[in-house]
Amino acid sequence: MHVSPTTERPAEPKSLAECRLVAVVVTYNRLNKLKVTLARLLESAASDLAMVVVVNNASTDGTGEWLAKQNDPRLDVMHCRINSGGAGGFASGMARAMEVHAPDWIVVMDDDGRPEPGGLAAFHRLPAGKWDAVAAAVYFPSGEICEMNRPSRNPFWHSREFLRTLIGGGRSGFHISPESYKGEGFQVDVTSFVGFFVSAKMVSRIGYPDPTLFIYGDDGIYTLGLSKSGGRIGFEPGVRFEHDLTSFTSAPEKKAAQRGRLNPLWKVYYYHRNLLYLYRLAAGVFFWPVLLVVLPKWLTKVRHYSGDRSAFLHLLGRAILDGLSGKGLTHQEVLRRSGEK
Repeated sequence: MHVSPTTERPAEPKSLAECRLVAVVVTYNRLNKLKVTLARLLESAASDLAMVVVVNNASTDGTGEWLAKQNDPRLDVMHCRINSGGAGGFASGMARAMEVHAPDWIVVMDDDGRPEPGGLAAFHRLPAGKWDAVAAAVYFPSGEICEMNRPSRNPFWHSREFLRTLIGGGRSGFHISPESYKGEGFQVDVTSFVGFFVSAKMVSRIGYPDPTLFIYGDDGIYTLGLSKSGGRIGFEPGVRFEHDLTSFTSAPEKKAAQRGRLNPLWKVYYYHRNLLYLYRLAAGVFFWPVLLVVLPKWLTKVRHYSGDRSAFLHLLGRAILDGLSGKGLTHQEVLRRSGEK
């Protein structure tokens, strides 16, 4: 479900060099990362970046106080009363951009994602009319490809990707290859919200991300929905972003995730429910056979939740029920059912 804008947008400019680009950055309790990202964005010329909408998702680490002291005329800060997750943040930030700042294009990112120097200028050099949205090539600061931001093609729409996935290719069966980062731009179906550019014309057509998703899969569901509606997403290797995940390498949450456990426990609900939404959108008539393969694998994850197995199974069961029915719990209810406050 997407929320639609209410205003008509002007026609797209004939050249992306002339387009008005507005950035949307969603932040929650990562002030040090946000400072670097905003500095990188605001060092771009106004002709490359007209405005930056910052969605402060009820941060408690001093982010609000720091943002209140910033006086750059290209900053528009939204302070949220509650944390609405990445999905809610991107939905409200994109709506703000569309309703207040009259963009031709919007580019979205997390607080730890940012364009490499010259990345926005590279976007403006792309030919107008080629794509309705653009997926940047996202790297770690070390220069390695950031796996979690690797775009993909829906295997249920493309026979080659379907066969590669079917014979055991896993994610590599449908994600674009590392070699693609050195070539020319081409069309993809799904991408992440780090370095995702979308035309205002397309946003007016398909609306905003679904804020009820909270976290996980909101970007995949939105971009796959864009493709399904006939929109063209181009992966452009020359438009480079970096995703600074280095601060999480020693975090307990990262170590737990590597062992197959989601932490905090409440994430179990959103991860699995939203994946079902994504699978249904991607697989179409093949959704139920896919489900027969996926559900047993999910149930085996209980071995990673020693001490919390009952809560895990409860959250997983409710996620499956809501993923199939299209319903959902409030975040407060998800926290309660996980034992969190």
